[in-house]
Amino acid sequence: MKAVLCKQFGPPDSLVVEEIASPRAGPGEAVIAVKAASVNFPDVLIIQNKYQFKPPLPFSPGSELAGIVKEVGAGVQGFKAGDRVMAFTTYGAFAEEVKTEATRLLPLPQGMSFTDGAAFLLTYGTTDHALRDRGALKAGETLLVLGAAGGVGLAAVEIGKALGARVIACASSEDKLAVCRSHGADATINYAAEDLRERLKSLTEGRGADVIYDPVGGPYSEPAFRSIAWRGRHLVVGFAAGEIPKLPLNLALLKGAAVVGVFWGDFARREPKRFAASVGQLTKWFAEGRLKPHVSQTLPLEKAAEALKLMAARQVKGKLVLTAG
Repeated sequence: MKAVLCKQFGPPDSLVVEEIASPRAGPGEAVIAVKAASVNFPDVLIIQNKYQFKPPLPFSPGSELAGIVKEVGAGVQGFKAGDRVMAFTTYGAFAEEVKTEATRLLPLPQGMSFTDGAAFLLTYGTTDHALRDRGALKAGETLLVLGAAGGVGLAAVEIGKALGARVIACASSEDKLAVCRSHGADATINYAAEDLRERLKSLTEGRGADVIYDPVGGPYSEPAFRSIAWRGRHLVVGFAAGEIPKLPLNLALLKGAAVVGVFWGDFARREPKRFAASVGQLTKWFAEGRLKPHVSQTLPLEKAAEALKLMAARQVKGKLVLTAG
């Protein structure tokens, strides 16, 4: 089979595409024929040895895929060859076939394409865990979404609306903000051209946002947190800007506010019942038409390096998906 391989840590151009032996399923495992795999920001980090998970070399990047079960190992229940599935694998998805623990598989929902399936689980799963579980977002509250035109950002816009919140989307250009509005954002802030705090103050009549969804970090976290509402919740989702900000903790005291970490991968592993309930809610919303992955571009598997460069440069709106098979 064909696979994108990281043989030495470095930039996307250091990746190679090679033919390697097809994997075989051991006990409790499954092999999936990959039809689509999405590109996520952690993929940019993992090939540079900058991610919290550090797989042994060589490995294929890619954490999210959809495809067809090719083979299951001994003891696997609930899945068989021929089943349409989606999976979150941490790494390994940028290949024509992937071996993974069968516990990482989920049935592809009725009516969902492989492309949408590859773009669904990580962004919507992370965001549902963040907004409902960690942020306790309620109908009528105001949600501020930083980096709102990215994959998790658009998921936050859609889930925020599904929960009945007022959603203010922030992004760095007008074309990105147009995508946010098309997914339901009630108001927008161009933080490259506008003062984030002043614009948010104007939009909320000085009250601020009840929940801040922050997958960006960098220079935007502190001004957003300074504008949080009383008893607000600042959700730390990631650091796409590349810089981990240092927030003055006196701000949390003065606003009675909380800084809340969101680590979806460990949540899914540590709390399987809550994870299953979250996935059930997400697939219900998908069936109702409330959630629709925004796949702005697809590229063949062989162009994984190009896809990762676009992701690193923050030029992707919604999701970019690699296709195989």
